[in-house]
Amino acid sequence: MPGWRAASWSGPAWLATGLILLAALCVTSLAVGQMAITPRTVLEAFRAYDPGNTEHLIVTTTRLSRTVVAAVVGASLALAGALMQALTRNPLASPGLFGVNAGAMFCAVALTAAGWLGGLAEFIWAAFAGAALAGASIYVLGATGLARMSSLRMVLAGAAVSALFVALTQAMLVVNQEGLESVLFWLAGSVAGRELAIVGTVLPYPVAAGLLAIFMARHVDVLAAGEEIAVGLGQRTGWIKALLAACVVLLAGSAVALAGAIGFIGLLVPHAARRMVGAGHRWLLPACAVYGACLLLAADIAARVAASSQEIPVGVLTALLGTPCFILLIRRGWRHE
Repeated sequence: MPGWRAASWSGPAWLATGLILLAALCVTSLAVGQMAITPRTVLEAFRAYDPGNTEHLIVTTTRLSRTVVAAVVGASLALAGALMQALTRNPLASPGLFGVNAGAMFCAVALTAAGWLGGLAEFIWAAFAGAALAGASIYVLGATGLARMSSLRMVLAGAAVSALFVALTQAMLVVNQEGLESVLFWLAGSVAGRELAIVGTVLPYPVAAGLLAIFMARHVDVLAAGEEIAVGLGQRTGWIKALLAACVVLLAGSAVALAGAIGFIGLLVPHAARRMVGAGHRWLLPACAVYGACLLLAADIAARVAASSQEIPVGVLTALLGTPCFILLIRRGWRHE
C-alpha cells in the first residue's frame, strides 16, 4: 500500500527479532498460570519428561496445547487481515471488522443448535462455510459501483454483515440457552481447554493457507498496486483473488474453530508489520504471522495473570487493548494510505 515506509531495520532482522520474542513468549506461556513453574522445569518437561511429575504433566498437556492454539490463532488472524487489506486495498479490512469471524461463529452456532454437528470435523467445516458466506456477502454488497466509493462501501458492508450475524447468533443463544451453554465461553474468545488432538486436526488448514499466501507474495504485491496495473502486467487477477480469498476463509475459519471471537489482531498487526518491514508482502506476510502469534500469546499471558479468581477470556482483553488502537488508526491512519 502506498505511503508506508519500512524502518531502518531490514525485513530479515525484524523477522529474526520476532522469532526470538515468540520463543520467549512460548516459554513464558508454559510457565505462567495458577501454579508458577520455572523456565528450567519447563525445559526439563521436554528434555527429560517424568510422568510422575505434576509440573511436567501441566506443561505438556494443558499449557502446551494452550500455547500452540494462541500462536496458531494469532498468526492466522494476522495473515488473514494482511491478505484482506491487499485484496480490498482497504486499510480497515480485517476478519473481525468485515464480519468474516462473525459469519463463521453464526454458522457454527446455528448448526450446533440444529444438532447437525456430530464432531470436530463438522464444526471446522461449519466455520469455513460461515466465513465464506460472510466474505461473499461483503464482496457483493461493497465491491460494486464506482471504484472511488468501493473502500467506504466495503467498510459499511462489513459492519452491516457483522452486525447481522452477531444479532442472529445472540438470538439463538437466547432462545436455546441450555443447548448452547457449552459454547458461551468459546464465543467470548478463549484459547483455554483445547486438547492437542483438536489442534492437530485443525492445524493443517491454516498452515497450508499461510504457506500458499507467502508463496504468492509477489502476486499479492502486484494486486495490491491496483487491478488495472495487475491486468496490464498480465496477471490473471480472477484466479489470484480466488486463491487469496480461499486462504482468508481457511485462516479465519480455523481461528474461529479453535478460539471463537478474537478481534483486532487481524487489523492491528498488519499495520504494525508494515512499519517494521515495509509494504512488500515477501516479508510482510511472515512478519504478520510471527508478530500476530506474539501478540495473542502476550494477551493470553496477561489474561491469566490479570485475575486470580476467574480467568478473563483473551477475546475480551484483545478488544480492550485493540479499541484505543483502532480509534487512533481511524484518526491518523487514513493519511498514510
